[in-house]
Amino acid sequence: MARSRAERYGARLLRLLSRAFLALLGLVSRASSLAAPAPSPATPASPAAASPASASRKVRSSVPPPSQDLLLLSGVELARRIRRKEVTCVNVIETYIGRIKEVNPLINAVVKDRFEAALQEAHEVDKLLSEGHDDEESLREKFPYLGVPFSIKEAFALHGLPNTSGLVNRRNIISTTDATVVSRLKQAGAIPLGVTNCSELCMWYESSNRIYGRSNNPYDLECIVGGSSGGEGSILAAAGSVIGVGSDIGGSIRMPAFFNGIFGHKPTTGIVPNEGQFPIAQGVRINFLCTGPMCRYAEDLEPMLRVMAGPDIAKLKLDEKVSLEKVKFYFMEHDGGSPFVSPVDKEILQSQRKVVENLEAKLGVEVQHVAISKMKYSLQIWSVMMSAKSSDGQKIQNFTDLLGDHGKPVWPVWELLKWTVGRSTHTLPAIVLGISENFVNYSPKANSKLESMGHSLRTELMNLLKDDGVFLYPSHPVVAPKHHAPLGMPFNFAYTAIFNILGLPVTQCPLGLSREGLPLGIQVVASPHNDHLTMAVARYLEKEFGGWVCPGRC
Repeated sequence: MARSRAERYGARLLRLLSRAFLALLGLVSRASSLAAPAPSPATPASPAAASPASASRKVRSSVPPPSQDLLLLSGVELARRIRRKEVTCVNVIETYIGRIKEVNPLINAVVKDRFEAALQEAHEVDKLLSEGHDDEESLREKFPYLGVPFSIKEAFALHGLPNTSGLVNRRNIISTTDATVVSRLKQAGAIPLGVTNCSELCMWYESSNRIYGRSNNPYDLECIVGGSSGGEGSILAAAGSVIGVGSDIGGSIRMPAFFNGIFGHKPTTGIVPNEGQFPIAQGVRINFLCTGPMCRYAEDLEPMLRVMAGPDIAKLKLDEKVSLEKVKFYFMEHDGGSPFVSPVDKEILQSQRKVVENLEAKLGVEVQHVAISKMKYSLQIWSVMMSAKSSDGQKIQNFTDLLGDHGKPVWPVWELLKWTVGRSTHTLPAIVLGISENFVNYSPKANSKLESMGHSLRTELMNLLKDDGVFLYPSHPVVAPKHHAPLGMPFNFAYTAIFNILGLPVTQCPLGLSREGLPLGIQVVASPHNDHLTMAVARYLEKEFGGWVCPGRC
């Protein structure tokens, strides 16, 4: 479908505005660095500062690589070693606590910990094992993640810890219960270490708020971690946790997983319960919000999903053996040229081509290129369907109303004026979203057309993939951008958001690092209830491309 003249002019204008905004950010950042105080004489000079030849070369700061071997094992492997008493649970928990204390001052990912309680629970695990009441197989069936540390997005309730979702009005809210998925992971033997940062009310793709501040990317501290499960992605990538809980209504698991080089899975809609998080989806959005696993190692995806889904796991086909040679593969290099999103980076395109070449060479399959024209309208489809009435006529809750939770009503325009003088308790993205929801509306005719297009796109993809196909698609058009840069490219989340609307299972898979040392990745999509296919491909891609890479290089 050819672009209209208005779309072409709109695209040019958006790109010019984005470039101007990013240039302004660069000037502000440069001015800040010039105004920064000189290093203390006690601070040792870095190698770059000591070398005149390298003085003009930018030094990328990352977290130090993990030094303990226990930090380089999957959750499944840690549980196996703990059951066999090859390592004590206390040793594992102490090692992860030490790692968090090492990296968190740099990345600000864990916003509230429970280290003392975690150590007490680790002692209880070791005591249980010393009593020897159950054999190893019984322990594996009853407690598949016995003694394994995990972290949780702060938007989820974890007993005794805050549940603010970055909203200042909720800063005194302390959870008195556990979210359903948190409870299930605890029952599986896992030990929570703490809660992690998110964007304000989980509706932006940089994890920053006025309670906890901003999280940083472990591969480059000047880059974003994504959102809204960004703190989760960051602490996992930094080896401060091994498995974690995220939620996703527009890519909030998959974008952080991509930016931080880990695995993240958005399950088929309705498989994993969403209860116990704030804000909770209402109306039609119940069909779009998904809770799912985030992890460094692909082998943790399936067992985590089994635990989190509980009895609803029977709706999936996880016990079916997958022969990748018999799977049908399809791919698209980009969305077809939406004027609202950035062009896909060359390195992302190259990494996708390497995946295609590998599948064809190693598995002997044909990876078919497809051109699905409706993907170009992903942003518009997501926006309209997120605001639609449910089948019973129920309207969704306004974002502005959520901003006033546990406080006085919020007037976004007034908050914007306050923000300009540093007096607002809200972040700029949240304020702008509150303003825009009152002014950005499609006509009823356009709404109907876009809703119809969304339903048609779902049918088209389901007919393409059936029960034996997967679709390869970029996780995001650019690698992790600098802090604040998303304000100049606010709609790039469309690459992930469209699959929430379609209700399809998607796994984000890491594919190594770019030349700048930032993670690359790809989305693997299947038709509903075929999560087993995307996770099987994830395990294969990890084997072929290396999966998670240590920040700072191990």
